[in-house]
Amino acid sequence: MSRILLLEDDGSLAEGLCYSLEKEGYVVEAAECVGEAKGLLARGRFDLLLLDVTLPDGTGFEVCEMVRAQGNRVPIIFLTASDEEMNVIRGLDSGGDDYIGKPFKLGELLSRIRALLRRAGTWRQEEQGARQGRMGCGDIQIDLEGSRVFLKGEKLELTQVEYKLLCLLVRSCGRVVTREIIFEELWDGAGNFVDDNTLSVYIRRLREKVEEDPSKPKHLMTVRGFGYCWQEVQA
Repeated sequence: MSRILLLEDDGSLAEGLCYSLEKEGYVVEAAECVGEAKGLLARGRFDLLLLDVTLPDGTGFEVCEMVRAQGNRVPIIFLTASDEEMNVIRGLDSGGDDYIGKPFKLGELLSRIRALLRRAGTWRQEEQGARQGRMGCGDIQIDLEGSRVFLKGEKLELTQVEYKLLCLLVRSCGRVVTREIIFEELWDGAGNFVDDNTLSVYIRRLREKVEEDPSKPKHLMTVRGFGYCWQEVQA
């Protein structure tokens, strides 16, 4: 059974979520503050984190950043009362995989949880099964075993979703990857619950890291009306 850490200071919401998630077969441990969440993380392994943003002693962002700094790629969903772009970007930059705005429907949250858990398992299998442990295209190289990306020999700092998105695009180098395929690959078909603008944010943030001039991309190209395409650019 998958173990979920829920960080939420709203007692009524936390109680309801714990009940609903446990009915779905998940093992849930709840924390009401950042300090308590860090204690639980230090004592055990979790398969997914549900993090509220604003807590009495800090934010879910700092928990996410701590987890990623330790090299832990556990899927992370932010529970936020605001879905403004700046908050979305802050969550993505700290290493989050997804966010859902309050109030939300339970079915939507469960769908996102299942999608991320399945995707995390698939990516682990792909990485473990890679023959050479590397994948590359032109001046970009991906170390699958170490989950690291190098552009012209320089290591890129990517969030987990940015890493997955880049791997998908590079693996399909020269071919158009539709938005539907991206939703299917990264969110296992939960695209109904992923705002199109959210994907645009991911794309823009990735361009800022892989392009010399993000306004005139040479790698990550938009194919209007279809999706995106990774172009090989020699070093």
